[in-house]
Amino acid sequence: MAGQVNGYSSKAIALFIMPVISIFLLLLFRFLPLTDPYRKNFSQFENYFNHFVIIISAFLFYLYLLTIAWHLGFQFNMVRFLSPAFAGLFYFTGVLVSVAKRNWFVGIRTPWTMSSDKVWNKTHQLGGKLFKLAALTTMIGTLFPDYSFYLLFIPLVATSIFIYIYSYVVYRRLG
Repeated sequence: MAGQVNGYSSKAIALFIMPVISIFLLLLFRFLPLTDPYRKNFSQFENYFNHFVIIISAFLFYLYLLTIAWHLGFQFNMVRFLSPAFAGLFYFTGVLVSVAKRNWFVGIRTPWTMSSDKVWNKTHQLGGKLFKLAALTTMIGTLFPDYSFYLLFIPLVATSIFIYIYSYVVYRRLG
């Protein structure tokens, strides 16, 4: 929370864990959509998804560089350095969910969004806007390092909780 590293791993783990996680995620992102019963819907936003995979890979690479820098003796406020990266990730999450069609792999998948295209669309339109707003507040955290953790964490949690409840309310109103 204070932006300081509070745990260490061995240098070997620090050097190899992020590339291993990245490769695993790339394989997961490549093959999991092929198992989706709604894969025809998935193809409608696949280009956005592919860009999202690149952004996640870039985010993990940036985190990897920060980890290496820390192990080399550079000391900095980790949350402050991560805030712009998280802001980019949240913003593009907003872009992706606003164009995502109903599927089992990407998006805001509640029981209510999965049962109705109308609920899916309404939830994802609002979710896209809220994730972009969370990106903005996270970016503001770079200007206020003492609050950067809160400006990252609170909007993300609030967005997640609100959109979950919203999907239920929309389902009840349309049902």
